[in-house]
Parts: sequence; C-alpha cells; structure tokens
Amino acid sequence: MRWSLKELYTSFESEEFLKDLEKLDKLIVEFNNWANENLLSIDNPVEKMEKFIVYSQDLSTLFTRLASFASLTSAVDAKNEVALKNLDRLVIKGSELTKPNVQFQSFIKDLDNLDELINTSELLREHKFYLQEIKKRSRYMLSEKEEVLISKLTNTGSTAWTNLQNKITSTLMVEVNIDGEEKSIPLPAARNLAYDKDPAKRKAGYEAELKAYKKIEESSAAALNGIKGEVITLAELRGYKSPLEETILNSRMDEETLNAMLTAMKEFLPVFHKYYRRKAELLGYENGLPFYEMFAPIGEVNRTFTYDEAMEYIIKNFRTFSDKLGDFAKNAYENNWLDVEPREGKRGGAFCSNLHPIGESRIMANFSGSFSNMTTLAHELGHGYHGSCLKDESILNSRYPMPIAETASIFCETIVVNAALNEANQEEAIGILEASISDAGQVIVDIYSRFLFESELFERRKNNALSVNELKEIMLEAQKEAYGNGLDHNHLHPYMWLNKPHYYTASRNFYNFPYAFGLLFSKGLYAEYLKRGQEFVKEYDELLNATGKNDIKDVAMRMKIDVTDPEFFRSSLRLIEKDIEKFIELTNK
Repeated sequence: MRWSLKELYTSFESEEFLKDLEKLDKLIVEFNNWANENLLSIDNPVEKMEKFIVYSQDLSTLFTRLASFASLTSAVDAKNEVALKNLDRLVIKGSELTKPNVQFQSFIKDLDNLDELINTSELLREHKFYLQEIKKRSRYMLSEKEEVLISKLTNTGSTAWTNLQNKITSTLMVEVNIDGEEKSIPLPAARNLAYDKDPAKRKAGYEAELKAYKKIEESSAAALNGIKGEVITLAELRGYKSPLEETILNSRMDEETLNAMLTAMKEFLPVFHKYYRRKAELLGYENGLPFYEMFAPIGEVNRTFTYDEAMEYIIKNFRTFSDKLGDFAKNAYENNWLDVEPREGKRGGAFCSNLHPIGESRIMANFSGSFSNMTTLAHELGHGYHGSCLKDESILNSRYPMPIAETASIFCETIVVNAALNEANQEEAIGILEASISDAGQVIVDIYSRFLFESELFERRKNNALSVNELKEIMLEAQKEAYGNGLDHNHLHPYMWLNKPHYYTASRNFYNFPYAFGLLFSKGLYAEYLKRGQEFVKEYDELLNATGKNDIKDVAMRMKIDVTDPEFFRSSLRLIEKDIEKFIELTNK
C-alpha cells in the first residue's frame, strides 16, 4: 500500500541523486551564460530558439526528476527534514532559471515574423504552440530585474506559507470519540469517517474535525492572507485585470467558455438541491441535509473493498474501454506506483504526479475501503493514463492546463461507476447511484461554493487581511448560496477554506472551476463513447495526446464540441439530472 520511488532515486544520499544535483547546477550556469551572450539581439533567431528549446528540455527533465523525488517523499512524510531541505534548495535553484527565461520572452516578443521562422525548422514546428504561448504571455512580463527579484522573494513569501500550511495540516491529529473510546487519529482518517455507515461516527468525525481546526485556524488564516495578498500584488503589476483573468489565460481558456459553464451550473443548482432534500428525508432530517451527512452511504448494501479488490475491479472494468487503459492500471498496481495507506505525517486527499522523465506516474490516496475511495483510485489512475498518452511527446509539450487535467480522470471514474451500476441489484443501485450523484454534487455545487468563496476572498483581500471570523463568514455565505435549501443552514462547514490545499498554492488560484469543466467535458465525451463505441477509443487517446499543445477550444473542437455554448454544458448536466430523477424514483418505491 506504499509507493516505490526508487525508479527516481534510491535516496537523497545516493550517487545518482547527488550527481544529478551537480549536473543541474552546471546546466543552470551554462544556460544563464548562453542567454546573456545570445539573447540580447535578435540575429540568428531560428538557431537561438532551437538552442533555447534544447536547454529547456534538458533542464525540465532534470529538475522534474529531482523535485518530484523530494515532493513525493515529503507528501507521505511531512516530517522528513531531508526531503523538505532538498525541496527548498530546488525551489531556490528554480528561481535561477527566471533570468534566462525572461530574456527569452523579451527576445521572442521582438520577433514580428515568429510563425514564419517556426516553419523553417522541424524542432520549432514541433514546439510551435509552446513558442506562441511564450510570445502571448510576454505582454504580461515585467522587467528582467523585477522578474528575477519576484522569483526569489516568492521563495520566502508564498512558497514558505504553502509549506507551513502543508506541515500543520499533515501533522494535525484529531481527538475523536469512537464507540466510547477517545482516539487520536490523523486528519484524513477523521475526514474519512464522513463515509461511515454509523451516523454517530459521521457526526463525531465532523465535530472533532471542526474542533481540531481551532488549533490551526490563526496560522492557516495568516498563510492564506499572505499567499492571496502576493497573488493580487503580482497580478496587478503584470497588468492582469484580476487573478481570475490570469487563471483563465493560464488555463488556455477564455472568459466566454467560463461564463458559458457557470451559466449552465447556476441553472441546474435547484436539481441538486432536490437531491440533497431527498437524501435528508431518507436519513430522517426535515430542514435539509446537515453537512456531516453529505457523504452518508444510502442503501442497505454499502459496497466496500480491500485495496487489492479495488484495483482488481478497476483493472477489469478499464479493459471494457480498452486493453491499453487496463494494462496501464495493472502496470501501476504491480509496480507500486500507488501510496494508499492513511498514516500520520501523510497529507490528506489524493493526487497523481505524472513523471515524464521516467514515463511513469505516482498516485497518492488515503484508502479506507469505501466505494468512494475506490472511485478516487480510478480517478487518479485516469490522470496517470493521461500522462502515459503524453510520455512520447517532448516534455515541453506534455503540460496541459487545469480544466483539461480533469478530463481523463473523471472519464475513468465514470467507467467504474457505470460498471458497478450495471451489475447491481436495486438496493446496490441506490447506493452506487447516490455515491455517484454525491461526487457530482461536490464537483458542481461545492465547487461553485468554492468559486464564490475565492472570488469574494480576492475582492476583500485587496483592501486588508481577513480575520478567521471573516473567512468563516464568507465560506458559510458561499455554501448557503450554492447549496440553497438542500443543506441545513445550522450545520454547514465554516472551515472548508482551511482543509483544501488548492487555496494555498500561489500558482493555482481558482483551482475549482477546472473540476467542473472536467466533469462536464468528460460527461459529454462519455455520451459520445456510448454512441460510437470502439471507434471513439483511438480519437480519445489522440485528444489526450493533443492537450499539451492546444488551447481548450481547439482540443474540444476535435470532437466537434463548442465549449463557448452553454448548451454543451447543459446537455452534460441533464445526464446528471437523469441520475437524480432515477435515484428519487428508486428511493420512492
């Protein structure tokens, strides 16, 4: 149940790790010297752009490998000081790449005939999108001195705040009373009680979680204020209208697409409210669902899995889509690419890290056997599969934007959920269907509340730092607006700003709407797959392969999808509405 990282390095003291660190230092110096000598004039542009790409590929490969080993080690062992020190060192080394990158941005900004030049070289043609994107972003660039200073200051600013928040949440122990016995358990284990069959445990977990947050609320609020304050300052300096505009551009998206999706989501909120009220009735509540009952399993059969059973189930059902997908999951399982055991010092939640330099992925989860835990594994394996579709691309063409990042993961989740529904009796169908709708509710309704929260947080943070009480108040207001009468307003979750790590990464603002986009885009693709069967599979793999070198609109148009039209998002939401109607019908029998 623990991953293997020896494919990256055997240890921080290993000869290979130390040699690569030394190699990185030399390459950084060489790259800086080359940039100083060559990027101050625009003569021989093709040769210079080719050289820049070669340097960037080599540095990205080396840096990704070293930094991944340090960050993956610390993700499952927050107290590992050697990992944290190396991560700090690498962040500082990374800031030394700012100057040559800024010099290249200035260089490319002055090229009026970029497309013409790109067409004269095979290497440049391969990296056309990458180069065009650098040119597009160059208009938001500050002076070389300012950019270098910013990259150094963020190491002791937002990055330090992020590390603090990771450490205090990873090491937070929660005192909870289970079956009359006081236990001290890690935060992820306490949050997993929300899925327990026993309502007393669900409530106890929620109350203990809120109580535990009191210990770290002030430090978390300080971290959040520090990070968001820095983001606002830099967005303004660079000429963005807002951090949201910066996020949209970084997402290779446009405002029209975001507004089309938000329009459809708002229209369908009452459909989800209807589901929450029905679930509340089934659990015996009259004023809507208390927050601690949001993930309560419904139906007499609450399907559980051991880790081995969960992986076997996923692999078998992935094969119904394609052997390539099934083989990918089998290989990940057999070669210990997953770390799924909840333990002290391990961060909460789940993620997938695609390791392009070795053509593999590593997946972290906190698995306790629930149906939802199994679908989380399928979800993260979907991220890994996306990475495997890009492993033969240049590392510079392997980075895809946040909204597209959720496509393969949610698609894979849908495969296992639909498989479970097809083989279920009525009681099981209710449980599985409800778990699937609950997950969709998180991605549409809860994500919408997080979008509202972050929008308001940025608005208020422009003027002053926010207190713990203000942050709680904004979160409660956002939940009331998004969940409406579906939830009991006396039992909401005022600390949702504290337990979501996405709020605490300066480069990942508004890491909420990408999940909604991923779900709705995936639903649309899955509907296509059901219509077209096997002929769809090859096109789907090609679509994933194209995500590193196209914007979202162009990726979607490959499947003849217009993401600027709210109707596309409505059609995906209707599929969820159909599931909700089916759930209400089954529970009324």
